[in-house]
Amino acid sequence: MSVAFPQPDAATSPMAIAAGPADRMLAFGPNGTTSLSAFLGEVRALAARLDASECVVNLCEDRHRFLTGFCAAALRGKATLLPPSRAPEVVADVRRRHPSSHVLDDAAVAAVIADAPMEVDAIPEVAANALAAIGFTSGSTGVPQANPKTWGTFATSTAQNLAALRDLWPADVQAQIVATVPPQHMYGMELSVLLPLLGGAAVHEARPFFPADVARALADATHTRLLVTTPVHLRALVNSGVALPPLAGIVSATAPLPMELAREAESRFACEVRELFGSTETCVFARRRTARESAWTPLPGVRVAAVEDATEVRAAHLPAPVLLADRVEVDAAGRFELRGRQADLLEIAGKRASLGDLTRRLLEIPGVEDGCVFQLDAVPGGIARLAALVVAPSRGEHEILQALRGGIDPAFLPRPLRKVVALPRNETGKLPRAELLALLRRSG
Repeated sequence: MSVAFPQPDAATSPMAIAAGPADRMLAFGPNGTTSLSAFLGEVRALAARLDASECVVNLCEDRHRFLTGFCAAALRGKATLLPPSRAPEVVADVRRRHPSSHVLDDAAVAAVIADAPMEVDAIPEVAANALAAIGFTSGSTGVPQANPKTWGTFATSTAQNLAALRDLWPADVQAQIVATVPPQHMYGMELSVLLPLLGGAAVHEARPFFPADVARALADATHTRLLVTTPVHLRALVNSGVALPPLAGIVSATAPLPMELAREAESRFACEVRELFGSTETCVFARRRTARESAWTPLPGVRVAAVEDATEVRAAHLPAPVLLADRVEVDAAGRFELRGRQADLLEIAGKRASLGDLTRRLLEIPGVEDGCVFQLDAVPGGIARLAALVVAPSRGEHEILQALRGGIDPAFLPRPLRKVVALPRNETGKLPRAELLALLRRSG
């Protein structure tokens, strides 16, 4: 489907909250499809029921209901708050920061849209400078930081994302998205909320987790399937042996995708795996085909520069340059390669390594299904030791350490190294430091 994106000349210019003809499919699932016009009727019904609070905390797991709550909030001039997780204490912290907020969950939205009175063909408009959402960083390096996004910002970033993915499916054909990531995460928001809303795609209402669930959700699509996922979910799919319907492509983000895994997935599922790079602060700003290249290509209108031990990102959708903690090397054409994060660099006895590289070497050991090398808190007068947690049912801890010893300096061998049943990954596959430390204590 060809989509004309709103590109307002002024910040206050009106823009439509959805793109495409009223009769196009917006959402689908095992019980059928929902057209854009039927969806807009549900949005108006829910908007009429929202209270006078300034913000909405949208906790809906069903993507159709999340979309309905997101757009209903916009019609009432409310921003949607996106907590970094659904944990009660995290949600409570977000609400403390925004006392005038109202929580929307699946039950609340379902009760209203079940009785939505009519379809609506006229697509509502909002001001381009209206606050659409506030995303929060994960807080892994400190207190979660708020990142406001306007509708104009989202319109521009969605156009860039569409440009980064559009060649994966035929022209004038609608992509049907199945996503394993939550809509509250910025990657999930961009690819499974905004791309269907402003980019003309359709999206599956569920968030499948296990490989068999992903296969069933993909089977609900009729054609041009696009799987939006993470390296953790992709590895589970590859290792499961589950058969998937034909795919137009697989999109991965939230954590580094190993080249070997990308190659295995492309071979296994007969489609391209395209990795996206971004953050809550910047949204998606670069892409690569990881099975064939290590360098990232910035999206149209994006410039990336190395600034000391950080990365500066400039883009049309960003009101000001953003500095990220990643270290990059940029070539003459503007493409870049990641060189780790300053916080990941280690120096012990005059020798250097990085946590990312050590974890990569751990994952390359045959029999290791998942794992992570991390740094413990430093003791007074000493250095911070390294530790590792490993999922490897067929290998012993001593075997794994011996395998690591062959490829890294002894100064960087993780001690302790503990086998566990599973790592404490969150909804997007990331590993909160507090959870790693707690699991290490329990497994000792």
